[in-house]
Amino acid sequence: MIARRSLLTTIPALIATPALAQSGGFSAFLDSVRAQARRAGISSATLQRALFGLQPDSKVLEHERHQPEFTLTWAQYRALLVTDQRILAGRAAWQRNRAIFQQVQQTYGVSPAVILGIWGLESSFGVKMGDFRVVDALATLGWASSRPSFFRSELIAALRILDADDVTPARMTGSYAGAMGQPQFMPSSYLRYAVDIEGTGRPDIWTSTPDVLASIANYLLRSGWRAGETWGQPVTLPPAFDPNLTGRDNRRPLADWVRMGVRPISGRLLAYANQSAAVVQPDGPGGEAFLAYANFTAIRRYNPSDFYALAVGLIGDGILA
Repeated sequence: MIARRSLLTTIPALIATPALAQSGGFSAFLDSVRAQARRAGISSATLQRALFGLQPDSKVLEHERHQPEFTLTWAQYRALLVTDQRILAGRAAWQRNRAIFQQVQQTYGVSPAVILGIWGLESSFGVKMGDFRVVDALATLGWASSRPSFFRSELIAALRILDADDVTPARMTGSYAGAMGQPQFMPSSYLRYAVDIEGTGRPDIWTSTPDVLASIANYLLRSGWRAGETWGQPVTLPPAFDPNLTGRDNRRPLADWVRMGVRPISGRLLAYANQSAAVVQPDGPGGEAFLAYANFTAIRRYNPSDFYALAVGLIGDGILA
């Protein structure tokens, strides 16, 4: 068992938090987690393995309490994330794994482009996954964060994964918030969507590229991805276009938008005239505009942000251009 950080260095930072004063202490929190986990059928051996000697992680709390408070415009977000460097790295990842992408597309019907976009944003194609121990992070946040119920439920999900022997506590690593592996799945998402396409007997979203790509595809498929369709495309709007018509929830047949003067920048539309579409202007009137098709919504179920879904689409399209 790896030695855990002593509480001596964390008590001063933790003791002043009102939520903690009401919790009865970290030890009492873990006792209640153990009781809940046993009721859920998780073995005592797993709980001993995962929770023995566990202490709050001060670095997790530091990240959680000092998240930067700023708002990016779409133009700033795009410049930060949809970069030539990321697209070049994606092209190299695509070339290394073309056979795997072909297998995944045949199995799940999900375009390699969108998988590449998500893989690139979530972990820079498997390079940056985070090195926090997931159980430690989730226990800390379940005890001391502003969303204790959410993180506690994710901790129970993580214990279920360990109880199935899918991964060891030491290898179950990810972000400070508990997002795991190359796709950055929360434990509950792992239980729902992670797949073992390699046939080893358990999904491996940390080191198995086939399992990583198939798990992302499975997530999208079960979120409503439509095979053979794209996510959207950049467009120009006519000068008198009514900004009240924009927004992902204002959907109508593509033919209607064309009649209003919406035109694809690429020179051709990437959907049929009767397909549903919305016009999205992430920076408002005067900024970039996009037609968002049904698969745009599937991407947003991975991360509920228009900026994220647009970046995924643009990165993927850039890689395969």
